[in-house]
Amino acid sequence: MAINDIYTDGIASGWDVRDASSFTAPTTLEADIVIVGTGAGGGTSAEILANAGFKVLLIEEGPLKTSASFKDMNEARAYAELYQEASGRTTSDGAITVLQGRAVGGTTTVNWTSSFRTPPETLRHWAEAHGVKGWSVDEAKPWFDERSERLGIAPWGVPPNANNAVLQKGCEKLGWEWHVIPRNVRGCWNSGYCGFGCPVNAKQSMLVASIPAALAKGATLVHHLSVRKLQFSGDRVTGLEAVALDANCIHPSGVSVRVRAKHVVLAGGAINNPALLLRSGAPDPHGRVGKRTCIHPVVFTYAQMPERIDGWYGAPQSVASDHFQWSGQFDFAPGFKMEVPPVYPALIAALFGRSGPELSQNIAQLPQFNVMLALTRDGFHEDSPGGEVRIDEAGNPLLDYEVSDYLFRGFKNALLRMAEAQFAGGASQVMAAHLDASWSPNWTEAKRQIENLAYKKFKLALGTAHIMGGCAMGEDARQSVVNSEGSHHQLQNLSIIDGSLFPTSIGANPQLSIYALAARNATRLAQRLKPAAV
Repeated sequence: MAINDIYTDGIASGWDVRDASSFTAPTTLEADIVIVGTGAGGGTSAEILANAGFKVLLIEEGPLKTSASFKDMNEARAYAELYQEASGRTTSDGAITVLQGRAVGGTTTVNWTSSFRTPPETLRHWAEAHGVKGWSVDEAKPWFDERSERLGIAPWGVPPNANNAVLQKGCEKLGWEWHVIPRNVRGCWNSGYCGFGCPVNAKQSMLVASIPAALAKGATLVHHLSVRKLQFSGDRVTGLEAVALDANCIHPSGVSVRVRAKHVVLAGGAINNPALLLRSGAPDPHGRVGKRTCIHPVVFTYAQMPERIDGWYGAPQSVASDHFQWSGQFDFAPGFKMEVPPVYPALIAALFGRSGPELSQNIAQLPQFNVMLALTRDGFHEDSPGGEVRIDEAGNPLLDYEVSDYLFRGFKNALLRMAEAQFAGGASQVMAAHLDASWSPNWTEAKRQIENLAYKKFKLALGTAHIMGGCAMGEDARQSVVNSEGSHHQLQNLSIIDGSLFPTSIGANPQLSIYALAARNATRLAQRLKPAAV
């Protein structure tokens, strides 16, 4: 079955899509609204604002890669082309791997499609602890409903692949809560290669859904363009300074680009947004930019099953458990959500943190591997306040993130519960993702080993694909960067609309949370700006 490339057809029909690597002379771009970043927040905002009649300019630092680029389903190609720093981004000390997208569509182009509504507990905490207004469970519901309809989000209706089935079986045997994960797909082929870009346009990413809709309404997309600074006059942004990147999207090409717009929307994510504001010397009278940058620190356990799992096939994530998310002694350790990742060869090899014969012998067993992960909640306790984004001498972003004893206790709890679930799900042996760990043949031995591991950075494999905060929302300007609708407290024509608004982590994969909040905030922005535009 032939799949038409959306962008080939769209550009032929007149879409305004420009590759800045082809620019040969300094250029000036103008629009009513410029949006920096094309992920969940930027793509959603572009569609809504273009539909409202504004001339929208979308700027993306990464490349435009489409279904035609994804047909090889090649893991090495995907990491090099579609991820921040070729998937090499980490915290500043290198202890935590940070997986984020860097292409048109942002992380929505490469994520595993899990689409959860913000948990009610999180929304209540934001209101009570961080002064967020207008985003209660009841107030958020219409926006979640609308975005779910727009992006085909519904619980996955196909039986889980064997990798996810281990979590389901383990939870059922132990009497733990589990649920089917909603996914943002239409006509999914259930191939499993979501992390490399969807070759059949089934994933309703911003690349496939909202950005084409915005382009069809007259928006302009410029990729291979890195915004370096905002310019100010008084309480307004007067322009943006950008540089075109070379064809490989790595080095500046030497061509400068200036952007003028009546309103600026930052949607570059929870690391890049604070870095841009810091590079620009944006007003920050209370020192809030970059603070409370929260993640879901992730830990892993491996299991060898007696049968083939082939965990790279089928929907990557379709089963999850919140059994330990909201019940527990949270003064002692944070809660966590259990899921599985896809068993991609390079991804699993990197998690092992080993080399030579030991790595070869283990990877040879990959068809029988099950892997579980735990998303640890961050930002809900004084001992997990998140990290901080700062910039180096060249203006590049760095994420400082300390791991407290409180978090390490949560990681130990998560490893114990995941190992228990894997044995209950039929595993023949289990191992924690820790340099000192070894395979355990039963739950008793695994429990003993996990309880006695040294919980330190660089010993324990730690990663995250969910970066939130750094430009937190709230009504008190002393504690936040923007108000609850994303309007900057000091700059009249600057909005921030993406996951960098969140005052804490979500406690679940955040893409639907970003979609819904972005839809609300972009709609309100259009309503505020419309009278001035008429």
